[in-house]
Amino acid sequence: MPLERRDKQNYYLDIAETVLERGTCLRRNVGAIIVKNDVIISTGYAGAPRGRVNCSDTGVCRREALNVPRGQRYEICRSVHAEANCIIAASREEMLGSTLYLAMKDAKTGALVPDASPCNMCRRMIINAGIERVVVRNTKECYTVYPVQSWIDEDDILPEDQLNTY
Repeated sequence: MPLERRDKQNYYLDIAETVLERGTCLRRNVGAIIVKNDVIISTGYAGAPRGRVNCSDTGVCRREALNVPRGQRYEICRSVHAEANCIIAASREEMLGSTLYLAMKDAKTGALVPDASPCNMCRRMIINAGIERVVVRNTKECYTVYPVQSWIDEDDILPEDQLNTY
């Protein structure tokens, strides 16, 4: 009887899910890994910049304290996103044509966040890093694949009414 093996997409997503356990965010724990030619290039999780105090140490999530909705006002967050940390840890040459695997859990419930996707800031970094696709875990078995070229083609230019809102 042949041994049943985990498919590669879920294998790498399992690793990304393990990486998120290092996260220090009180709202969402995110783990990311970059893979090219079946070699893990780098890993990253959400947490404060090196040497700074983590939210898990202060016990306060600034965005949550201010009731900031998901997907907004990331600039007031203490953490560096998992995708950014993952990209920082690799050279662009290694990342060209690679795949970024991403898993996100709600920090309070531990449940996977099924509709997760990189924020617009991270999407721009992913594009510039030369990453070809992003695979995001929805459940233990299901995932969504985002071709990065579609983010380039769609372009996320803000509508006119949002251009002067800084």
